Amino acid sequence: MSKNGNRFKNKKKILENFIFGYHASVEMLKLGHANGIFLQENLKGKRVDTLKSLAKSGDIPVKLVPKLKLDQLTHNAVHQGVVITTPPYNYLELEQLLQQTNRNDPFYLILDSLEDPHNLGAILRTADAAGVDGVILPKYRSASVTPTVVKTSTGAVEHIPIAQVTNLVQTVQRLKQEGFWIFGTDMNGIDYRNWQVKGKIALIIGNESRGISQLLRKEVDEILTIPMIGHVQSLNASVAAGLLMYEVLRGRSKY
Repeated sequence: MSKNGNRFKNKKKILENFIFGYHASVEMLKLGHANGIFLQENLKGKRVDTLKSLAKSGDIPVKLVPKLKLDQLTHNAVHQGVVITTPPYNYLELEQLLQQTNRNDPFYLILDSLEDPHNLGAILRTADAAGVDGVILPKYRSASVTPTVVKTSTGAVEHIPIAQVTNLVQTVQRLKQEGFWIFGTDMNGIDYRNWQVKGKIALIIGNESRGISQLLRKEVDEILTIPMIGHVQSLNASVAAGLLMYEVLRGRSKY
């Protein structure tokens, strides 16, 4: 216990490397991606039994603590009585992502400086559900895989490959060398329902307020737009990404 107890002395490290909430914690435990688990003392029931059983099978140390301790660790978030510590997320390099993609017609999602971790988590959850082959994030000035993202994605981060790169423009140019067509989103473009989704494609989702950066936009082969007839002329980034990801799934599916 002392080895794992030392992890809890560094508050900054804890904030970066723990997951809370029942479903996200169960997912991490099942995948073997937990170093330790804090459980709220005096809690009982099937959920607690499941967490203890998973921890035991994975030889994960369990520490029973007061609810106040969990509130402090999570800054009063809804933790449901469980916090687990995890190793830092292990991103892929772009070349690793390309090498491990097995399909002849891969579909990648490129996220251009998204700032809201809830948006990122929601997008990753949908990406896993829609069969996206990989997600590419910039290393700087962007939301990254944090406990909030893991919780929002309900563990999808562990099922979809995520690459982190230093330069999105160079990344897009590299994808073009591999035969990818690059698509972006904006108010002025072709109706997404007319999108030709066959072959190797990569879709760029821009920043929540600024959209796609100008330098990156110059690399886009075609701009897609989602028609809107209401008063609000923009969609949340995760909603727009979800529509487009499922358009690819629909266009490539027999159903």
